[in-house]
Amino acid sequence: MSTPDYKTMTTAEIREDFLKFFEGKGCKLYPSSSLVPDDPSLLLTNAGMNQFKEYYQGSKTMREIGATSCQKCLRTNDIDNIGDSRHLSFFEMLGNFSFGGYSKADAIAWAFEFMTSPEHLGLPVDRLYMTVFEDDDEAIELWHAQGVGYDHISRLGAEDNFWAAGPTGPCGPCSEIYFDQGPEFEGEKPGDDGDRFLEFWNLVFTQYDRQEDGSLPDLPHRNIDTGMGLERMAAIMQHEGSNYEGDVLRTLISLGENLAHVAYHADERTDKSLRIVADHSRAVTFMIADGILPSNEGRGYVLRRLLRRAVYHGRLMGIEGAFLTTYAHEVTRLMGDVYPELTENAALVDGIVSAEEGRFTQTLDAGEESLKAELSALGEGEALPGATAFKLHDTYGFPIDLTREIAEAAGHGVDMAAFDAAMDEQRERARRSANRDAWGSFNDVWTQLNDRLPETEFKGYERDRARGCKVLAIVKDGQEVDHVKQGDEVEIVLDKTSFYGEMGGQVGDTGTVETLSGVCRVRDTKHHENLVAHVGVMETGEMLLGEIATATVDHGRRELVRRNHTATHLLDAALKRVLGDHVSQAGSLVAPDRLRFDFTHFEAMTADEIARVEGMVNAEIFAAKPVVTVECGIDEAKEMGATALFGEKYGDVVRVVSVGEEALPFSREFCGGTHVRNTAEIGLFKIVSEGSVGSNARRIEAVTSMGAIEYLDERLAQMDEVASELKCRPVDVAARVRQLQEELKEAQRKAEAALTGGSSNAVADAVASATDLGAYRLVVARVDGLGGKELRNVWDTVREQLGAPCACVVASAKDDKVSLLAAGTDEAVASGFDAGKVVSGIAGKVGGRGGGRPNMAQAGGKDASGIDDALALARQLVEA
Repeated sequence: MSTPDYKTMTTAEIREDFLKFFEGKGCKLYPSSSLVPDDPSLLLTNAGMNQFKEYYQGSKTMREIGATSCQKCLRTNDIDNIGDSRHLSFFEMLGNFSFGGYSKADAIAWAFEFMTSPEHLGLPVDRLYMTVFEDDDEAIELWHAQGVGYDHISRLGAEDNFWAAGPTGPCGPCSEIYFDQGPEFEGEKPGDDGDRFLEFWNLVFTQYDRQEDGSLPDLPHRNIDTGMGLERMAAIMQHEGSNYEGDVLRTLISLGENLAHVAYHADERTDKSLRIVADHSRAVTFMIADGILPSNEGRGYVLRRLLRRAVYHGRLMGIEGAFLTTYAHEVTRLMGDVYPELTENAALVDGIVSAEEGRFTQTLDAGEESLKAELSALGEGEALPGATAFKLHDTYGFPIDLTREIAEAAGHGVDMAAFDAAMDEQRERARRSANRDAWGSFNDVWTQLNDRLPETEFKGYERDRARGCKVLAIVKDGQEVDHVKQGDEVEIVLDKTSFYGEMGGQVGDTGTVETLSGVCRVRDTKHHENLVAHVGVMETGEMLLGEIATATVDHGRRELVRRNHTATHLLDAALKRVLGDHVSQAGSLVAPDRLRFDFTHFEAMTADEIARVEGMVNAEIFAAKPVVTVECGIDEAKEMGATALFGEKYGDVVRVVSVGEEALPFSREFCGGTHVRNTAEIGLFKIVSEGSVGSNARRIEAVTSMGAIEYLDERLAQMDEVASELKCRPVDVAARVRQLQEELKEAQRKAEAALTGGSSNAVADAVASATDLGAYRLVVARVDGLGGKELRNVWDTVREQLGAPCACVVASAKDDKVSLLAAGTDEAVASGFDAGKVVSGIAGKVGGRGGGRPNMAQAGGKDASGIDDALALARQLVEA
């Protein structure tokens, strides 16, 4: 490493200095958005520009000249490279952005000032190199004007220095900034694969709108999108050559050294595992804190894969026992002051990580046993088939590296060509199904309407009818129209409305939108960004653009929805009190007839827990607690202790719903939905079911009000019907059922004894027909109506009746299933009888397979028509 010729800064100091610098230039500071993007075309937030997409498109504008942020990002497209000096799954991206507010010249001048000024990074100019798009003479001259020599500026092609949203649409040249780490690193010029010239900041100048014919007309306004990798900048400012040498990740690596009792930089393989666990543990902690739960698809699959890869590499390093929560605690300690969601959701992170790590440890053990069984079946030096290795990877989550290590230790290779082919096929399927177009709705009718129309004003919190509403837009078949007639399917936009658009789990309202010329029967209400669309059919007359309308919500349905919505708040609070703070809402449905509530939890609720939650909610209902809503700033709401829901996006002003006394409410949440005024309006709350909706997530379905009464009436009617059939009082149903179960067990025992004991005609006939083979007597018989367990009783009877030495082969058909059994006394086995060979030899006749020990073996099958042939073959095998 070259002798340092510039100052040292920590990660936290770099982050704070960058954001304050661009705030000082007039940019608005934006907090990092969630790793769950507010964009259905993206799986995970992977760049600082994601939260500003609508500003780039022009559908939103800001008063300030631009924005600045430190965005948490996650990428796994190059997961196999993670653990080298550069690649990370989770990283922080510092950025400054402009949507026509400042120029390309400003962006370059400010970047140079921040990099070289002694008050900021203070990097030596002679160690900075810039690349520009090959045709971007403007950028070259702008950098040179700052004092950068032409010999430190190079041109690269479109692959490196031109950004595009897609084949058409916004695009523009880039300028990347490199730091020369010194001649001891590999690489001769910026853009090489070596680490000498480390790219740490990319300035993108989105200035063109590429057309179908390839032409590049200018955009209405030029945009600036920059991204500086914080981990890379930390490595540079701490005079280190790798992302993993910065203070945050190096601390996590040190934790791994202590847990595994290893030293960093002593062994390359161990070094890679230390880096992978440091990176993946940070990613996992942030993902769970943002509400992502492990699953087998989508972002939940990404989380599960990262978590399992971390556990696997911990095992490779020799860490014993569960360890990943220790990493999560350290991540929270290091970064919780900047990202408070880590601290707020620490209990959830602990619970999810512990549960998943425990499951995967069991998976690793099971996968290892399965692999060893496959290896034992191979010939000497034979390679493990690639399909088998892929199945272990895909089905069990068993890492290919571990498969190869175990196989090599057993003297076998792995057919990696076949494995790679299977992996490529899987990646291609994923690629085809993924929607990678982050700009896909650029010209959608609703994007255009949002750009042109004011946000719909909601008037429905206090009343069900809004008068004097103006028809601002009518959409039919995806197109704007200026009038519709009776029978047309439409979506109507009003300037104000009493209808609640489906959001936050609450279903959309129904009702009517009426003008002087016609009536639209609204069957649903939806949000299209800031606009509320009344979805329905023209019931009578026609409707014209610009008419004045009255919007009337179905009052009875709205009241039922309000009751169920407030009940979900009470349920959420009760679950936290009964199960713990790790409980977090993971989805909901608030409908007029029921409510559904998904939440994070790691095991099925007990009957006692369900009863306690239900009782707690009903206690709040019967206490007639007030439900109070206020609007306030988001910071004030958080100070009040209001709970924010995962995946929800909140503005600067939020609505807070509190249930109970203001000083110590039972529930207080951010919520834009409709609610009752007093809990007594809910009437009654009843949990209908509790079950799993995936690992670490449970679902409660419940009913309230009239729905609860109808549910209880139905259950009572069912109980009365059962009592009538059992000829007892309803209160005695349970005791009567237990009595009948005991009577049934006794009857089954007697029937079994009759079928398999000495008094059974079938068994008696079989014993009487025993064949004397000299060394022992053999019974071969068919005794239908028995299962595998009962056939063992038949053998007991045969042995008791004949005495030693003897053997038997018996078969039975019952409920479309075939059972086979062969058994012999020790004397018969010593004389050559082998039950295992007999059963394996005849099982194919009944469409099954099986085997066992020489003295007893069993098999099952599906083809009863083959029983007689199976028994005939058994006699031949034994007599031979």
